[in-house]
Amino acid sequence: MDLDRLQQLLQPLFPGLMGVQITEATPERVVATMRVRPELCTAGGILHGGAHMAFADTLGAVGTILNLPQGKRTTTTDSSTKFIGGAKVDTTVTGESIALHRGRTTMVWQTSVRNAEGKLCSVVTQTQLVLD
Repeated sequence: MDLDRLQQLLQPLFPGLMGVQITEATPERVVATMRVRPELCTAGGILHGGAHMAFADTLGAVGTILNLPQGKRTTTTDSSTKFIGGAKVDTTVTGESIALHRGRTTMVWQTSVRNAEGKLCSVVTQTQLVLD
């Protein structure tokens, strides 16, 4: 699936509302950016933890979709987030999701979210269930 088609799929959904922009997508790796807007932040002007998690969840889901057999769908069954640093309002974060496991019934993805300076902000590991 090409990047334009992926972006069209995301646009009317929650990832589109968040402003997720897919920049690279292969069955092994997904990369995207997201502008840190005030409505995605805590009172201190730092990207909210839930926004980190939703951003990463989107990347892992996109990676899984790229690996799904025809007629299958997916849902997240487990997610673990480690917060390491912050991303300031009016900057852009970059997420890179790498496939750790691409099985028949589950897929596991690990996403690193970095701030505009390239510093690691969070690491999210998620399991995606493959559904009929």
